[in-house]
Amino acid sequence: MRVLSGVQPSGILHIGNYFGAIRQFVKLQADHQCFYFLADLHALTTVHDPDRMRGLVRDLATGFLAFGLDPDRSVVYRQSDVPEVSELAWYLSTATSMGLLQRCHSFKDKVAQGVVPSHGLFAYPVLMAADILIVDADLVPVGRDQKQHLEVTRDIATNFHTTYGQEVFTLPEPLILDEVAVVPGVDGRKMSKSYGNTIDLFGPEKATRKRIMSIVTDSTPVEEPKPTKDNALYQLLRLFAPEPERPWVERAFREGGTGYGEMKKKLVEYFLATFGEARQRFAELSADPGEVDRVLARGAERARETVAPLMDRVRLAVGIR
Repeated sequence: MRVLSGVQPSGILHIGNYFGAIRQFVKLQADHQCFYFLADLHALTTVHDPDRMRGLVRDLATGFLAFGLDPDRSVVYRQSDVPEVSELAWYLSTATSMGLLQRCHSFKDKVAQGVVPSHGLFAYPVLMAADILIVDADLVPVGRDQKQHLEVTRDIATNFHTTYGQEVFTLPEPLILDEVAVVPGVDGRKMSKSYGNTIDLFGPEKATRKRIMSIVTDSTPVEEPKPTKDNALYQLLRLFAPEPERPWVERAFREGGTGYGEMKKKLVEYFLATFGEARQRFAELSADPGEVDRVLARGAERARETVAPLMDRVRLAVGIR
């Protein structure tokens, strides 16, 4: 089966990106033909500094490779290196109703967070549909709360078929990722770049340690049991603790006698143990940026070879060719 997914380079990679997407990407490439892209065109809705954009794209690509995405098994490419994506987005937009886009909750959520409601943000679902449809993806990995994104893509494809009187696209199915963890940020809310509450994957060790030690906790005395409901530190410890140490986490919270400071130091240990190998690989790749460039160039070439037959069908359907 052909699988397609992407990640926006709109901020520094954090642990939510790993648990929410990257670890699943690595697993999926073992059994599927996978296409993974760096969604730099999407990121332009929020990132308007060109130097920062270039740096974020490079860091994301480096992070993908550091965690084990294999460019010999998966097609890893930069969205903007496949200009056919933008071309297809325009064709799709001519058959997409305003009403469909107005119903998309992602636009409303971004505006509620203070993002300027540009046309790019409003038309975001059309570009997303182009990303998915252009590679004839069979499956798109999503969490249960993200199914609407794929439903919109299917609606856009169906509207195109109705408008032009022929079927040219594969209608993708959701690949529900039940194991996706909701990762809390240092302030207790869901970890998100927009909230500024992230823990970076590849930041300097000293800064990472300081960040983890800043996780918000309550004033429960050391000797007392600690609450676990809506407790970001508890959730993160459960996420990171290796199997043999999970009973310690439970005892530390439920029996008392362990302070939050000691627990945070444990979390630092778990973090470094979990990501130590990837952090070392990231440093090595960062010292050889030419290797990352080669991977992206080859990925773009393979992606364009893949999309060419579909684009021929689309152009014929709309009368461009």
